[in-house]
Amino acid sequence: MANIKSAQKRMRQAAKKQIRNRGVRSRLRSVIKKYRAAGETEKRDSLSATVSEIDRAKKKGALHPNAAARHKSRLARKAAART
Repeated sequence: MANIKSAQKRMRQAAKKQIRNRGVRSRLRSVIKKYRAAGETEKRDSLSATVSEIDRAKKKGALHPNAAARHKSRLARKAAART
């Protein structure tokens, strides 16, 4: 446990962010899993929803911008290969 007041505050803030980010990342993983399990016709419709969820996680700071770009790129590449 930290003894310095500012370090204690930083620990409290980090704990709050961790809880908030956990929900965002969990939702993101669920959407990506759902997209991968979807059929061909459903995938065309849900690609934009999946990309938008990735962008939302990036905007909230739960996902690094480069990681978001990597996720979107891989999804787009696989979608293009199917058509």
